[in-house]
Amino acid sequence: MLKIVICCGAGMSSSFLAQRLQREVEKRGLQDEINVDFYPLEAAGVANAKEKLENYDVAMCCPHLKIEVNQISKMFPDLKCALYIMPPKMYGTLYFDEVIQDAKDVKEAFDKTHMIPFHFPGEENPLMIRRCEAYRNRHQHKYD
Repeated sequence: MLKIVICCGAGMSSSFLAQRLQREVEKRGLQDEINVDFYPLEAAGVANAKEKLENYDVAMCCPHLKIEVNQISKMFPDLKCALYIMPPKMYGTLYFDEVIQDAKDVKEAFDKTHMIPFHFPGEENPLMIRRCEAYRNRHQHKYD
């Protein structure tokens, strides 16, 4: 099962987005394959993040959490959850298939590289990314 957590500052947008994604999981009958939850990263505190995040495979963070994600990366270099800042347009549109595909690819690549925070090639600065589709769909190949 792929366990995804959507992270934002206070939990307002992440709870809405996670519920939206989880409803789609249930609508498609994918409950045995995918679970989506949310976590208010700023409200809960960066220092408490490791214990919570390690219950998931992928933490997909909203774009404005770049500073917090970098803090977590430095505090917990051995984090066992892929920490990924979503492209702004992807976070805004949240197309189910695209988000899930990115989550799968992030997990697969993270399992090989343990890069924290994780980013795809050429996407080192998440705020500059203009895509709303999955990385593999934009670049027409699977990330290796």
